[in-house]
Amino acid sequence: MRKALRIVALVAVVIVLGAAIANSMVKPSSSSKVWNKEMTVGKEDGKNFFIIYSDLVCPYCVAFENAIVDHEEEFEQYLEDNDILLEVRLSEFLYDYGETRPINSRYSAEATYCAKNEGKFWDYYNKAIKTVWTDYFEGSGKSAAESMSKLGKDYWISIGKEVGLGDSFEKCVRDDESLDEVKKNTEKTAKMVNGGMPYFKFNEFATSGFDLSWGWEYVLYYFEAGLES
Repeated sequence: MRKALRIVALVAVVIVLGAAIANSMVKPSSSSKVWNKEMTVGKEDGKNFFIIYSDLVCPYCVAFENAIVDHEEEFEQYLEDNDILLEVRLSEFLYDYGETRPINSRYSAEATYCAKNEGKFWDYYNKAIKTVWTDYFEGSGKSAAESMSKLGKDYWISIGKEVGLGDSFEKCVRDDESLDEVKKNTEKTAKMVNGGMPYFKFNEFATSGFDLSWGWEYVLYYFEAGLES
């Protein structure tokens, strides 16, 4: 009888240990790693987790994301077909850590977070990418930084109005209501980024930079590198 009990106890221990080992080997879901759910697109629990660290006054960031906006349907289908959850982690990185500290790095991030908090992150973000690209970076590229420095909050508020954001959004931007959130995510970004903007972490593939002349095909090269990693 005692021997039988010892065997039962031993089997129970083996089962518990096996379950513990199995649980420790389970890969955390992509959604558990997300900073801001509203800034994600794709499969919520996708097996692949892609992150774009970006700043709206970074010409190379805007070039990369403009290529995505121009191929939005193809982009969303690519995420679906390849089981990808993608998150944009926008911050005022260039204001806090850049050489020239452009104030519009802060203004643009604040406006985007204000839009996010009203449930219109992607509406605002895609419109801002296309607007900034067309107004500044498409023709003059990096040299647009000086002319962009003259922009105030009105520029970013006007983009919000184009996507249907109203008085509460404008108040949020003018009163810096999202600034604490922007600063918090900028501090977190600084700990994650190993290079300049944009910075990409696609699964285990990490890199920075993008050329202003590159298009959708180069975005796909980056994505494929992430899948292969």
